[in-house]
Amino acid sequence: MSVPQHELFIDGRRVPSAPQDRFDAVNPYTGLPHASVPRATPAQVDAAVAAARSAFPAWRAMPPVRRADMIRALADLLEADGDRMGDLESTDNGKVVRETRAQMRFAARQYRYFANLSENLQGATIPLDDPSLVDMTHAEPLGVCVLITAWNSPMGLLSNKLAPALAAGNTVVIKPSEHASVTTLEFMNLVERAGFPPGVVNVVTGEADVGRALTDRDDIAKISFTGSPGVGAAIAAVAGANLVPLTLELGGKSPNIIFADADLDAALSGAFAGIFAATGQTCVAGSRLLVERSVYDEVCTALAERSRTIRLGDPTVVETEMGTCANRQQYDRVLGHIEAARKDGARLIAGGGPAEDLQPGLFVQPTIFADVTPDMQLAQEEVFGPVLAVMPFDDEQHAVRIANDTRYGLAAGVWTRSIDRALRMTRELRAGTVWVNTYRAVAVQAPFGGFGHSGHGRERGTVALQDYLTTKNVMIDIGGATRDPFALRT
Repeated sequence: MSVPQHELFIDGRRVPSAPQDRFDAVNPYTGLPHASVPRATPAQVDAAVAAARSAFPAWRAMPPVRRADMIRALADLLEADGDRMGDLESTDNGKVVRETRAQMRFAARQYRYFANLSENLQGATIPLDDPSLVDMTHAEPLGVCVLITAWNSPMGLLSNKLAPALAAGNTVVIKPSEHASVTTLEFMNLVERAGFPPGVVNVVTGEADVGRALTDRDDIAKISFTGSPGVGAAIAAVAGANLVPLTLELGGKSPNIIFADADLDAALSGAFAGIFAATGQTCVAGSRLLVERSVYDEVCTALAERSRTIRLGDPTVVETEMGTCANRQQYDRVLGHIEAARKDGARLIAGGGPAEDLQPGLFVQPTIFADVTPDMQLAQEEVFGPVLAVMPFDDEQHAVRIANDTRYGLAAGVWTRSIDRALRMTRELRAGTVWVNTYRAVAVQAPFGGFGHSGHGRERGTVALQDYLTTKNVMIDIGGATRDPFALRT
């Protein structure tokens, strides 16, 4: 059976690939190929960077209102095509359409938000000690930005990067994960229809060698990467050697903390949203559930019972609540973590293996381990799957110690009716985002990023735009008096 053939997008056109330079995109629900994806050659990577460099002078010089119009047009096109694009992403990575369709709408909102910021880029005038000097700043784009996204939310993650990069006046080369490239390649049809000049947006696809060819170079101005800490560290090493700034959005082992005074029904829903939504394949997954000891048994029992009601099935069906692991490699990795938790002595209270009745789909049962201790692998390593580690705590200080006892620091949740406790906890938790009485809530205005092995830099919000700009200072002498050429002016 033939499948759609996608091509690279370089300098405003599709670049055909030879048969040996292609690979299959596999539907993780059916196990069958659903598209053919190109594998970029080193020469094609060079061509994409060259196209972006060539397009940069005209793009940066374009009036911001014209750039903003194109970005808004892209938002309109994506929103209009959101259901189809969501269905395609669910086919590509196994995430349920109730989430992927919502992510398309969120991405469109993000493009509109940054289009508005693009029209309002401003410098400043700075009063100096010497009144004969006038000082001002200009906010200027960096140049060619390399944007690398992960397989769990390709279009959502891309909007975190592409929207501020374009709004700031940069040109880009995008590399999506080889495990989920199809929607990014399809998105280029919308980029073309929105009227972006050739070379402003380019896409190359392929495995790790394409990523290395794209990042280990000194003719780019910025790298923004979302993915694993190991790959992030490798990119940081070459970026440092080439003096290229970067934003890293990496993994997490986020604590979701339930106090005894919480609204337990709401907290249980938040716990489920934190780990079983998106099949746990999200960097902010609340994979460690910390529960105050006085309600610990009650919460564990309720979690186990509710987990058995989750509807697994075809990700493209709206009624499905949890889809597949995105690829075979991740499926095997999740099952390996489950086996390790058994060996470490964690108490299995729900799930614990493949959903065999749904094979060949890459389904893992919603899995919950209780009595997990902080030293266990399940408490320290990111699983990136539907596996929850439940841990008891005695008081606030104990909860904070457990919560902060990882190398990660991406997100955290706190469930309590006490505003005093909530404020204390948000101050003590080492995480880039802390939710109180909610979880996995997002907004385009709210900055997102982490500490430690969760990366550095921020996406979304006005702070994200600053990461794609540099500041130029301009100083003008309006005094006209003769100065001592050998004296420092202050």
